[in-house]
Amino acid sequence: QVQLVESGGGLVQAGDSLRLSCVASGRTLSDYAVAWFRRGAGNEREFVAAISWSGGSTYYANSVKGRFTISRDNAKNTADLQMNSVKPEDTDIYYCAAQERFVARTADEYDNWGRGTQVTVSL
Repeated sequence: QVQLVESGGGLVQAGDSLRLSCVASGRTLSDYAVAWFRRGAGNEREFVAAISWSGGSTYYANSVKGRFTISRDNAKNTADLQMNSVKPEDTDIYYCAAQERFVARTADEYDNWGRGTQVTVSL
């Protein structure tokens, strides 16, 4: 079990940029695929972006592709989500998730979660 803590959320205006950070503890993050989800409107959390354990592969939801960038720094045990050109519809609680040696777009595939950080985008 790896502990994940998100930070960097806040209130921003449409078109602004911000960066969310996920800090891992208890385990070495290098062995984990990492993803960012947001709460969404359904029963299952909405996929935003994911990155493989080595950082060699990245995946994005169509709604954020070209605007958001996921990255990781295994030496620091962190994974970031750079959010550019944010929109009001990006308003949500954002969660960091991790899975050993696996990367996926489905929340059910991840078994380690942070508590989330709130992002609010105003007009």
